[in-house]
Amino acid sequence: MSEFRIVCDYPYPIEQVWRVLTEPGLVAQWTVTGQGGRPEGFEPVAGTHFRLIAKPVMGWRGIVDCEVLEVAEPRLLRYTWVGDEGAAPSFVAYRLEESPTGTRFTWEHTGFAGVGGFFMAKLLSSVRRKMLTVAVPAVLEQTYRRPATSS
Repeated sequence: MSEFRIVCDYPYPIEQVWRVLTEPGLVAQWTVTGQGGRPEGFEPVAGTHFRLIAKPVMGWRGIVDCEVLEVAEPRLLRYTWVGDEGAAPSFVAYRLEESPTGTRFTWEHTGFAGVGGFFMAKLLSSVRRKMLTVAVPAVLEQTYRRPATSS
C-alpha cells in the first residue's frame, strides 16, 4: 500500500486553521491550486457523503466521492476518497495540533493499492504539497489579515 503525509506549520490558532480547512467556501479557495476540487455537500459531520468536483480530464470524470468517517473538531477530520467509480476507497486524515508558533497540520492520505495506487499517491502528493504550502497560507492570510498597527 502507498501513502503520503505532508506536515505544515501555520502561524494561526487551531480554530482558524480548522475553519479554512473545513468551511466549504474557504476550501474551494485553496483547492483551486490543484484540479479545483470544490466541495459539494460537505459538512464536518460523521456520516456525511460529499463530492469534490473538479474539471474532468482525459481518463478522469472530475469527481471524487467521499464520506466523512470521523470528526473531533478542531483536531481531526477523516474521510474516504474514491476518485474512480467503483474503485476501493483510500483514506484522508487532517490532524491539527497546537504548536508554540500556531498550528501544526498533518495531511495523511493512505490506502492506495497496486502500481496504479503508487503513481496516484505520487501525483496527489505533489498537488497537495502546493495546496498546503502555498494556497492554504494565502487563504489564512486573506481570511485573518491582521490590521496594520499605527505608530
